[in-house]
Amino acid sequence: MNYRKKKVEKQMDNVYIDSFKTFFKIGLFTFGGGYAMIPMIESEVVDKKKWVEKEEFLDMIAIAQSCPGVFAINASIFIGYKLRKTRGAICTSLGTALPSFLIILLIAMFFHSFMDVPWVAAMFRGIRPAVVALIAVPTFNLAKSAKISLSNCWIPIVSALLIWGIGVNPIYIIIAAGIGGYLYGISK
Repeated sequence: MNYRKKKVEKQMDNVYIDSFKTFFKIGLFTFGGGYAMIPMIESEVVDKKKWVEKEEFLDMIAIAQSCPGVFAINASIFIGYKLRKTRGAICTSLGTALPSFLIILLIAMFFHSFMDVPWVAAMFRGIRPAVVALIAVPTFNLAKSAKISLSNCWIPIVSALLIWGIGVNPIYIIIAAGIGGYLYGISK
C-alpha cells in the first residue's frame, strides 16, 4: 500500500516537472509572441503529450484570447490547471514566462552594445517577416479547425476590418460575437 502511494506521488511530481519543462521549451524556442506559440503548444500538448483534446485546446485558445493578460501565459495556465489544478497552473505559467524573463533581462543588460553591431540590426530586420509568418500559420489553422467556411468567413473579415480600419475596441468585437453566437445557437 505504501509503495503504491509513493509511486502515484512520484508520477504526480513527474507531471509537474514534465509540464514545466514542456512550457519552458515552448517559451524558450518560440519567437513572435503568444500567437506564434500556438503551433508548438498544440504539437506538444495535444499531439505528443495528449494532455488535452484538439476541441478542448481550441476552446482554451479562444478563452485565453479573450482574457486580460499575456495570451501565452493564459493558455499555459488553462492547460496546467486542467492537468493538476492550481499547482499545475503555476508550473506551466512559470515555465512559459521564465525564458522570456531571462532573455529580456540579458537583452536589457547588453542592448545598447548589441544594436550598434550592423549584423545584429540586420538579423532583427530579417526576423520580422518570419514572425509575421509564425502568426499567419496558426491563424489559418485555427480558422480551419473552427470550421470557418465561405458562408461564415465574413465574420472574421468584418471583425478584422472593424478593429484595423475603424479602430473598434476588440473587446466589443468579442462581446458582439459571443452574443451573436449565443443567439444563433438558441435559434437552432
